[in-house]
Parts: sequence; C-alpha cells; structure tokens
Amino acid sequence: MEFNEYQSLANRTLYGNEQVLMNLSLGLASETGQVVDLVKKYTFHGERLNKDQLTKQMGDVLWYLSQVAEWADIPFEEVAQQNIVKLNDKYPNGKPVK
Repeated sequence: MEFNEYQSLANRTLYGNEQVLMNLSLGLASETGQVVDLVKKYTFHGERLNKDQLTKQMGDVLWYLSQVAEWADIPFEEVAQQNIVKLNDKYPNGKPVK
C-alpha cells in the first residue's frame, strides 16, 4: 500500500465515519429543506420562484450528495448521468439536460 492509502484507512475510524456521515447528513437535510421551502412558497403561496436561489440550493444539494458518494466510493458522476438519462426517458417533454 502507498502512503495515501494508509492515510485514507487511518482517517476512516468508526468515530471519523460517524462524524463525517453526521455532518454530511445535516448539511444535506438543511439544503434540501431550503429547496423544498422555495418550491412550497411558489406552489402553495403564489410567491415568485427565485430561480437563482433555487439553482444555488440545488447545487448545494448536489455537492453534499457528491460528498456522500465519494465517502462511500460510489462513482457519483456516472450514477448521476445514468439517472438523468432515465429521467429524460420517463419525462420526454421535459427540457433536455445539457
């Protein structure tokens, strides 16, 4: 094993894993909640949808998801692309993703 691999294993103690997962989970929950709040205001209260804010919040949600995927050794980009293709197939009238 190379030094980086030893370091990676050393960083993944049980306590370290719990702390990482807890922090990522709290961040993801917070960012997701803010996305839901923006959509609720638009859907149920007739407020104007702040697309810039929604875009930022969605980006934050994706960042937290990518960090969880990295922690779990899941190829986030590959999985995300597969899911985008599935969504485009399921909702053909949606705007195409670039």
